[in-house]
Amino acid sequence: MYEKVNPMHPDKVADRIAGAIVDLAYKKVADPKLACEVLIGHGQCDIILESSVEFKEDEIKAIIDRISKTNNITLRLKQQKQDVILASNQEILSCGDNGIFKGSPTTSEQKKLSAISRTIYDRYGSDGKYILVENKNILIICQSNTNDNFLNENFTEYKTTINPLGNWTGGLDVDTGATNRKLGSDMGDAVTGGGIHGKDLSKADVSINIYCHLLANQKNAVVTAFCAIGDRTVNVDIYNPDEYVLDNHKPREVLTVKYEEIVNTAKEYIEKLGGYEKMAEWGLI
Repeated sequence: MYEKVNPMHPDKVADRIAGAIVDLAYKKVADPKLACEVLIGHGQCDIILESSVEFKEDEIKAIIDRISKTNNITLRLKQQKQDVILASNQEILSCGDNGIFKGSPTTSEQKKLSAISRTIYDRYGSDGKYILVENKNILIICQSNTNDNFLNENFTEYKTTINPLGNWTGGLDVDTGATNRKLGSDMGDAVTGGGIHGKDLSKADVSINIYCHLLANQKNAVVTAFCAIGDRTVNVDIYNPDEYVLDNHKPREVLTVKYEEIVNTAKEYIEKLGGYEKMAEWGLI
């Protein structure tokens, strides 16, 4: 069972705004330190930034207007410099926080629903969310602003339910959005602690989650990792979940990976996608 939301879902709008702010920070300086939280809906956007980079309000407002596709949103922006002690401790690249992480191979169910979601979004370009229960062949489509028979005609191989409460408009006047609230949609079975949006590469939530995701798909195995703030290496376990026993954990492979290598892997991945905002559109799946 898997749920996917599209880039105009309010939570994804918040993620995309946060991603665009991180992209802007990297354009301003080579190595920003940044954590960004976005709450948006009903004509208002609240943003709290803890950052080594200072932004102009009109820069942030332009991002909000572009991504939300409206200029009728009021911005309330709070900017705060990163704690000076923490900033000095991070001058040498090391894990930006404590954390536990997990990567799982992308399942056929997740791939199918991701493809379906993109097909529907290409058609309508508006707020939507979708559920696929592959073993029961059930597909639930909640898509706003539908005005044709496209959905009825194109998913006949499933037991499909379309807009069970009827047609709806969706968007920021119907719902609110917040950063990192759709982690299941973004990360599939890999959700543990920490989200991947609104933070720079020094943050373990971003870099280690991406690293575990990529390694899990490369190895076709579950990847778990943990770190403490300040660590310069990360402990990584790779194992077959069918052989995993809770009280007798025997990893198939154990790695100690330099955090710098993890950051570089995540950086390359994000750059291939086209930036943080592009990553925020669909997450890792």
